[in-house]
Amino acid sequence: MKPLSRPMFAAVAALFALVMIATRFHHFGDVLHLPDASMALFFLGGIYLRKHLAFVAFVVLSVLIDWYSVSYAGVSDFCITVAYSFLPLAYAVLWYAGRLVAPRYDGSLRSHAIVFGTLLVAATLSYAVSNGAFYWLGGRYTEPNMAQYVQRFMQWAPLFVRAAAAYVAVAQVAQALVFRFVPRSGDGKAARA
Repeated sequence: MKPLSRPMFAAVAALFALVMIATRFHHFGDVLHLPDASMALFFLGGIYLRKHLAFVAFVVLSVLIDWYSVSYAGVSDFCITVAYSFLPLAYAVLWYAGRLVAPRYDGSLRSHAIVFGTLLVAATLSYAVSNGAFYWLGGRYTEPNMAQYVQRFMQWAPLFVRAAAAYVAVAQVAQALVFRFVPRSGDGKAARA
């Protein structure tokens, strides 16, 4: 996939920021709130936005949203520990996995499968970083042990990976529709229009 033009970059970045703001307050979702899209957005950011500065901007945005949530919106600070400092690394796993797969994302069925498979692996690794840091370094568990960690990982990882996968699947369908129906520059359809 070719890099986005400046106007498209700005539009996609703004859309991603709005989705992050709209979904990050309620991490598990319920009838009224969508699940947190942050993991998917960092992966998709790697595909579409790619720039290192954009990654930093989205990390800063996520921290600001969390700060506001805890300081003014009554969200619990249970997850804000020294382990919180590992979130940029967890998000980097997603962003740079997206960057890695971006050149192979050409709209073909095969490229959609590669993107989706990469997301599943990257989301699992990202969750392992953030959850592992929280479990082992967060100070919330009095006697951490590997058996309990594995049990908790198996309990919660599918929820986070599934939410990220659902958002990426929606993005892939949208991308497939764009590739199918919107003429691209240099395309024969664009020349005839």
